[in-house]
Amino acid sequence: MQKDALSKKFWDDRVRAQKVTQQIAEITDIIDTFESINTSLENAEIAIEILESEEDKNIDAGLKENLEKAEEALSSLEERAMLGGKYDDYPAVVTIHPGAGGTESADWAEMLFRMYSRWIEKKGFSSRIIDRQSGEEAGIKSITFTVSGKKVFGLLKSEKGVHRLVRISPFDSSKRRHTSFASVDVIPLVEDDINIKINREDLKIETFRSSGAGGQHVNVTDSAVRITHIPTGIVVQCQDERSQILNRQTAMQVLRSKVLELEEEKKQEEIDRLRGEKKEIGWGNQIRSYVMMPYQLVKDHRSDVEIGNVQAVLDGDIDPFIRGFLEKKLTTE
Repeated sequence: MQKDALSKKFWDDRVRAQKVTQQIAEITDIIDTFESINTSLENAEIAIEILESEEDKNIDAGLKENLEKAEEALSSLEERAMLGGKYDDYPAVVTIHPGAGGTESADWAEMLFRMYSRWIEKKGFSSRIIDRQSGEEAGIKSITFTVSGKKVFGLLKSEKGVHRLVRISPFDSSKRRHTSFASVDVIPLVEDDINIKINREDLKIETFRSSGAGGQHVNVTDSAVRITHIPTGIVVQCQDERSQILNRQTAMQVLRSKVLELEEEKKQEEIDRLRGEKKEIGWGNQIRSYVMMPYQLVKDHRSDVEIGNVQAVLDGDIDPFIRGFLEKKLTTE
């Protein structure tokens, strides 16, 4: 690989060249991490030998520091192993839909969006709302947004599924306990290097006027775009940009991502059929429950990770669930 990078023709294909240099950088980083672990363990071994013959607070502190460094570097390598999927490096497209239940579920969908927004801020990632449909009284009917950053899809794919909330409803004057559901869909945002064939004649493209919260118009032109892929029935719309051209470009990128996901799902269904596996999909098969009443607990039903501080989770502290899912996935594959 490094030999190719030294070739005079290497940069003739800039896309391939950038991929190769990125792979070289990742491999180099892995080697450096291994060397760092080895150095920390060697230093720790020396410290232990000294401490066996005499007590020294400075050496004891150095021992702890080296063990912590080794543990941190090892954790980094474990994460690399867990995030080595085909599309794990890609940005992500996230869509949240409330389940049945009107305002209660619409509010829960908005709470989930807030949770992911806080998580995105904490991780230093960036996001962009592509389409948002507000609820009639509160919350959201649906929202689609993109997230960009290091290994974003690899991390967020753990959130795909049905999320269940149990709480005393703020919309119920009788203060009864309600159960609400919302679905979260996560797909990789494909780039130009992924070849997805979409025929122009298979598309129905419509334009409409963008609207913001409360029905206020973002502008007075029909800049929002809705694209329907007729063969699959996939519908994508974007009203983020003031320019119809930019909205169309974004909508097409998301459409390509959804078509790719559909093709990948068909391949997986065929593999499952050959294996004799059957997976049920439904509102009753939630991946995670957020219980605020009669007790406080968030539990992931796939990894069995539990956290008692519900508010912290809703404020974006979801990394333990993500890691739990990835670790479980790594051991079962």
